[in-house]
Amino acid sequence: MADKIEQLNIGIYIYKNAEVLDFSGPFEVFSTANRLNKKKLRMNVFLIGETELAIQARGGFCITPTYCIGTHPKLDLLIVAGGVHTEEMHKAQIIQWLKEQANKVPIIASVCTGAFLLAQAGILNNYQATTHWSDIEDFKQSFPDIPIIENVRWVDNQHVITSGGISAGIDMSLHLLSKFYSQQLALSTAKQMEFQWTNTGFHCPTKEKQHAAT
Repeated sequence: MADKIEQLNIGIYIYKNAEVLDFSGPFEVFSTANRLNKKKLRMNVFLIGETELAIQARGGFCITPTYCIGTHPKLDLLIVAGGVHTEEMHKAQIIQWLKEQANKVPIIASVCTGAFLLAQAGILNNYQATTHWSDIEDFKQSFPDIPIIENVRWVDNQHVITSGGISAGIDMSLHLLSKFYSQQLALSTAKQMEFQWTNTGFHCPTKEKQHAAT
């Protein structure tokens, strides 16, 4: 893939009370990889909000997204952060945007309870998933037809990838980095971040892309 693409647009969707490490962890992985990467492939990583106004994430952490859902460039990877997600699940505009992205973006991923938003949009239909350990029972009750894999850092369905909670998003992002570029760059990035990469994920059987668009 690195021979064909000179820039990857990586958007991370955040919202009020998003978990800080859910978006800052993946952001750090791809921005650090940029500094280490000696080849032509550049990872253009940025935050996306419902609007371009400042967002107060969990714990009072304030951050301003680079783009909103109506202004971001075409994406190669979309990551949906977790956090206090209930309000987001009931925003028709956000769910519709996610459905539209599911038909455009090669890979869609979630960190932690971001899986609830993907499920609400129908993106996890016919796929297996994971989420934060403390939200697994709630997820099973809310989406009983979506199989949950427990005790793994991430679940890879080729085009749809979900991770466990908070720091597991870093593990997933390093895994994504190895998919987009190389295992060596992922290992070098983890070392540069002084992060003990726990690359214990679950690979689902290969299947055709089945993003929901209804």
